[in-house]
Amino acid sequence: MRSPAVIATADEAVAAIPSGATVAVSGFVGAGHAEMLTSALERRFLQTGTPNDLTLYYCAGQGDRAERGMNHLAHRGLLKRIVGGHWNLAPKLGALALANEVEAYNLPQGVLSVLTREIAAKRPGLITKVGMNTFIDPIHGGGMLNARTTEPLVERIELDGETWLRYRPMPIHVALIRATYADHGGNLSMECEGLISEVLPMAQAAKNHGGIVIAQVESVVDQLPDPKAVRVPGILVDYVVTSSGVQHDQTFGEVFNEDFVVTGDGSFELPVMPESERKQIGTRALREIRQGDIVNLGIGLPEAVAMVAAETGRLQEFTLTVESGPTGGVPASGLSFGCSHFPEAVIDQPSQFDFYDGGGLDIAVLGAVEVDAEGSVNVASFADRFAGVGGFVNIAQSARRLVFCCTFQAKGNAKFVRSLQHVCFHGPTALQNGQQVIYVTERAVFELTPQGLRLVEIAAGLDLQRDVLDQMQFTPLLAETIRTIP
Repeated sequence: MRSPAVIATADEAVAAIPSGATVAVSGFVGAGHAEMLTSALERRFLQTGTPNDLTLYYCAGQGDRAERGMNHLAHRGLLKRIVGGHWNLAPKLGALALANEVEAYNLPQGVLSVLTREIAAKRPGLITKVGMNTFIDPIHGGGMLNARTTEPLVERIELDGETWLRYRPMPIHVALIRATYADHGGNLSMECEGLISEVLPMAQAAKNHGGIVIAQVESVVDQLPDPKAVRVPGILVDYVVTSSGVQHDQTFGEVFNEDFVVTGDGSFELPVMPESERKQIGTRALREIRQGDIVNLGIGLPEAVAMVAAETGRLQEFTLTVESGPTGGVPASGLSFGCSHFPEAVIDQPSQFDFYDGGGLDIAVLGAVEVDAEGSVNVASFADRFAGVGGFVNIAQSARRLVFCCTFQAKGNAKFVRSLQHVCFHGPTALQNGQQVIYVTERAVFELTPQGLRLVEIAAGLDLQRDVLDQMQFTPLLAETIRTIP
């Protein structure tokens, strides 16, 4: 008879994490993050100096841009390596990387999510074209963020006459995951969680590599009535830590919102946006979405599209999805991003990226930090920080149609630049793949052509030369007839 999972305190459970281990942490922004466990791990390291030299592996960014989430683990000596998909929500991790104090990699969120399954199955990594011709491609840096980082985790390989990227697997020794309930056998269910994330493959990966699985739950129950509701079987779980709701908010933005775990009737009200550049951009981007489209909206400015769609009665014409797993409903914003209000379905994140990578998205509306003359885009790096790519690379490379949204300038600085700090989307590759791409700002709209960026629309009342061309670091192609932005 197998040994049941040990019911333990957070401090007792994290004491079992050995130095030198690879620790995988599930969650998305603030949804599904085991806050009690990461804060206990931080506390133990500060008190004892152990464990140390850990490798941190996570797919989606987890944090609140301040203290919570992955920020707990940002201590020199605690970590020796970070492999993550998004960094902006954990600025303390980013500071370690920029100071060259840890080895640091930024790999696509969808790649890391699916790679977790390959690690669990002990397959030879993930072979994909995601990341080709971006800064994650090994011929452009391999996603390495500083001089301390030298081991290649991505390589180019040839298969059947085509070039692919192989993301190498790494053993996972510890999985820190979160659920709502555990029964006395350690079986986990997620009734009150807004997301499923990678809890199963992370647990499988740790168990198959001789490691441990620590699960934070709200409470322990005698029995889970529906075996199909079990997201992680108890045979995979070593420690169960009961939070009783403490450090177990549904997201970092809300203690609990029932909207995220129930299906609605399709009606949903959003506040009316005041007139602004943000609304102008959202209104123009919405025109590109067609009846029946399957859509992904990025975080930040693209969220305006949903608000304008609700205001104009178009929200029921298409289906919004989020890379974290929700399909249908309306994506939440801020520190609840990743969840959706009244979703029709919530699947695990690796499965959502399977659908995306295979071309399931009709259109994606994404943000942009910088754009160059060939239509390539940077979203990873700002003047003062490194944000990372998150799910952007997978989504931008797979959607049939793309709309990049940004203000024309940022604090008076050009966003249409001669060269990018990081290439996260490669315009020429998108053209080769047959993608249709436009770039929407409040001043002008551009389209991607084989000859580069072409200006096709301008806002009413602006002078083309003074207000647009003179504010760009390169001169775009000009359409024969430049329309007024509708």
